[in-house]
Amino acid sequence: MIRSIKWVLRWLAFEHGIAKGLYRRVCKPSGEDLGDFLRRHGRFAHIGEHVSLRPWTNIPDPQYVSLGNNVQLTNCSLFAHDGSIAMLNRAYGVKLDRVAPVVIKDNVYIGHQAIVLPGVTIGPNALVAAGAVVSRDVAPGDIVAGVPARPVGRVDDLVDKLAQQTASLPWAELIFGRQGSFDPELEPALEEQRIAYFFGHQPSATADATVE
Repeated sequence: MIRSIKWVLRWLAFEHGIAKGLYRRVCKPSGEDLGDFLRRHGRFAHIGEHVSLRPWTNIPDPQYVSLGNNVQLTNCSLFAHDGSIAMLNRAYGVKLDRVAPVVIKDNVYIGHQAIVLPGVTIGPNALVAAGAVVSRDVAPGDIVAGVPARPVGRVDDLVDKLAQQTASLPWAELIFGRQGSFDPELEPALEEQRIAYFFGHQPSATADATVE
């Protein structure tokens, strides 16, 4: 019954753009499923393929935001509109405006609670660290971190380093044998090996401490 209800809610949301709030609350869509939904009904200037958004990602003005292909947003905030303008207009008796596009190009990851300010272009092939405040463009291939965000490395170097580290892991064969980044056939064995390696024991059969 629950599965049927979820299917109906997803169908209504995707095909007709209704029951959108229920779809998000009840179905708890994956990041990519939510990206597919927002491609149809999110009012974005553009959304590419394989876009993933965590459920608490904050984008108040999607009509001024462009997302490329293979973009992952992890509970971050993208602001295209300066929220201080309304206060300044009232306080100073002026009529100001500050709206500027946010452009996220292909192959970009933006970490948890990072903030991207109006007028910023990121990437392609760039990483924004968790908690960073991005007030200027991020060059292709850069890794940025801090407040304000500044370059701290290059994505190519990170990929080479992670490739070497991955090859030395006890579960490297499982990683290399996966279909895509998540393989339900291999995940239980992979999780078991990781837990045994990290903590020296097998996972508890009754443990259920999943945290979003």
